[in-house]
Amino acid sequence: MLAGRRRLVLALPATLMVACGFELRRDSELKIQRIALVGFQGDSPMLAELRRQIGRSQARIVEDLQQAELILESRFDRRDKTVVASTSAGQVREWQLRLRFDFLLRTPGGELLLPRTELRLTREMNYTETAALAKEQEEAALYRAMQSDAVAQVMRHLAAVKLPS
Repeated sequence: MLAGRRRLVLALPATLMVACGFELRRDSELKIQRIALVGFQGDSPMLAELRRQIGRSQARIVEDLQQAELILESRFDRRDKTVVASTSAGQVREWQLRLRFDFLLRTPGGELLLPRTELRLTREMNYTETAALAKEQEEAALYRAMQSDAVAQVMRHLAAVKLPS
């Protein structure tokens, strides 16, 4: 009897989640078949991540702008960090990491589908010289996380775009 009640109590939350329509977030489904990526620096980590994410969809990346249905144009792509706090001796105690990515979406004919969109992501990171190597790895991980967030936002914009007929 006790085992039956325990199963019922454990099954109840799962049943309620299914009943409320809960569903794990899926990748954005792109309505386009061919996209061109322009304006990026050759070694841009953002470009590499966008290529990877678009490659997971049915869309393919084309080099010829006239073959593309949509052009994602990078206007600004930069990472930087500034000192937020330091000691009286000038030792850094906290950094602010920033990722800035500006882009627009247009057709090969030049019609603007999404005006210049600015993505600004920041993270705070404390710092100590005694753990410099670990903090360097933490910084890289924070930049990767910000980049993943930014690419997810771009993918949602790409999924929502409506091409002219």
